[in-house]
Amino acid sequence: MRQTTRFTYKHTIYACFTGYIVQAIVNNFIPLLFLTFQSAYGIPLSRITFLVTFNFGLQLVTDLLSAGFIDKIGYRASVILAHIFPAAGLISLTILPDVMPTPFMGLMASVIIYAIGGGLIEVLISPIVEACPTDNKESAMSLLHSFYCWGHVAVVLLSTLFFSLFGIGHWKILALLWAVIPVCNTLFFLKVPIASLLAEGESGMKLMELFRLRLFWLIMLLMICAGACEQAVSQWASTFAEKGLQVGKTIGDLAGPMFFALLMGASRAFYGKFGEKIKLERFMFFSGLLCLFSYLAISLSPIPIIGLFGCGLCGLSVGILWPGTFSIASARIRNGGTVMFALLALGGDIGCSLGPTVTGMVSAGMGDNLQAGILAAIAFPILLLCGLLVLRKNAA
Repeated sequence: MRQTTRFTYKHTIYACFTGYIVQAIVNNFIPLLFLTFQSAYGIPLSRITFLVTFNFGLQLVTDLLSAGFIDKIGYRASVILAHIFPAAGLISLTILPDVMPTPFMGLMASVIIYAIGGGLIEVLISPIVEACPTDNKESAMSLLHSFYCWGHVAVVLLSTLFFSLFGIGHWKILALLWAVIPVCNTLFFLKVPIASLLAEGESGMKLMELFRLRLFWLIMLLMICAGACEQAVSQWASTFAEKGLQVGKTIGDLAGPMFFALLMGASRAFYGKFGEKIKLERFMFFSGLLCLFSYLAISLSPIPIIGLFGCGLCGLSVGILWPGTFSIASARIRNGGTVMFALLALGGDIGCSLGPTVTGMVSAGMGDNLQAGILAAIAFPILLLCGLLVLRKNAA
């Protein structure tokens, strides 16, 4: 007699880990092809780089709109759609630029398709893990978010290896290979159990109910600062690597972001492993202090290599901030539901946009002085630390 495989909540968590790898593919694969698109399709680099901005912008809009239909169609249907869209987007990337009126229209259409999936993944995966009956949810959440970092590193390393072995001209084959991951995870999510975020008979808070909570706005501030602290430095990681290691742009683009992502992932994996023994809010506070120190090291040191190490230190420090804020929200606002997670994802994305914007604007105003821009962005870790102190005072 054939034995039927029984899927458990452990498999659900594995599927969620893979979900964040899918999001890493969505966000980090196309930037590796900028120069290829420029030469193959004759598109100006300024228009090609807009694809990344558009991707994150559409994910932000998806965060905002998703709460309205996720509860109506259910988490399973929503998370399956969240994987179908990235798979379809990656596949269409190999077809649409060659068949639409202009290649850029084809690229934009593909980005629209997979960005919707990326936004849905960001809203859905954390509450699905939060709803799983695990002993230490803070550790599980931190470990979950580390898989975005590992996915980022894997996309860069494996894609670079593929291009070196087979040539970048075969990028369409690699896009189809990356599409296999969301396809397989779609099938996985069809089978794994998905628990309800709320107890039976409970309903999630409405939008205006959340807006009336001062605690929600405090946690929203933490989420915005978490995103800003991370991206204000991460977006410039390749520049720090170029200057610190005295290497060309190609090596800098690989070394800087991977150094940042590896240390950010290490921080999340560390708390995922030992979180039961460490109080989350205390770990976040000391991480905020470390983030503040890393900003000072980057902005005030005249030695480029110290700037690069400051960049890595920043990756280490910000790892817990995003997943930790999700865990605080779940613990402090018990019936926040899907609306709360969608708004927090929106807040994080706003921070991810705000951090680099402040850094870039101040840098430009100071004669392209990147260190001055990072020094101005020090406001974000300071605000984060103040928010954590207020949160601690309210809990006392």
